[in-house]
Amino acid sequence: MAMARQDTDAGRALRALEDGRSSVRLRAALAVGTAPDPCFVGKLVERCAIEPEFFVRDMLTWALTRHPVSLTLPELLREVGSERARARSQALHTLSKIGDRQAWPAITRALLCDTDDEVARSAWRAAVVLVPGGEESSLAAVLATQLGRGGRETQLSLSQALVALGDVIVPVLDTATTVSDPQVRAHALATQGLLRDPDAGFASAVEEARRAVALTGAPGTDDEDRADR
Repeated sequence: MAMARQDTDAGRALRALEDGRSSVRLRAALAVGTAPDPCFVGKLVERCAIEPEFFVRDMLTWALTRHPVSLTLPELLREVGSERARARSQALHTLSKIGDRQAWPAITRALLCDTDDEVARSAWRAAVVLVPGGEESSLAAVLATQLGRGGRETQLSLSQALVALGDVIVPVLDTATTVSDPQVRAHALATQGLLRDPDAGFASAVEEARRAVALTGAPGTDDEDRADR
């Protein structure tokens, strides 16, 4: 009878994950994580891919972290190849929370450069958590190709990911400050500022970097002007 009651409770929780009310879905995800069961894993991953509410998605991720990695990892690795951006993004986010480096090979250059900003941001965060020792410089080189991308939140995410890698980012940032694109230069300078002082506000670092770029102009401009004169 106890087994039948457990089956009934599990079925009820799984149905509640699809309820039209976000508060019900949130409670269901909490219940599933509180009493993990292998039968929940597939539904949790499936729900992550379509759940519209941020707080519910976060609870779904927490519930997945409560299950054995041997069950969650294969499901999540399949999801990072999904055609749906939300599925890729949430799977990457969950992998970063699980933190198992077996997932590292799935963090491809394509994901790090994904055209969807949320997917790319999730990939950056997952990458710095999962990167094996000795691979940090290679990762920094790929991340540096995304400098200047997107709005303030996207740029902050990239800068935070780069700074998390430590001093290995110094050479790629130095190179990025010499390119012709002013957005890339400003972003690189702001990231250098964040590396020097992680407690500094990113917004002020960006504004300072933009002023510096505006004052110096494009690399090589002064030399060209002198040559013309």
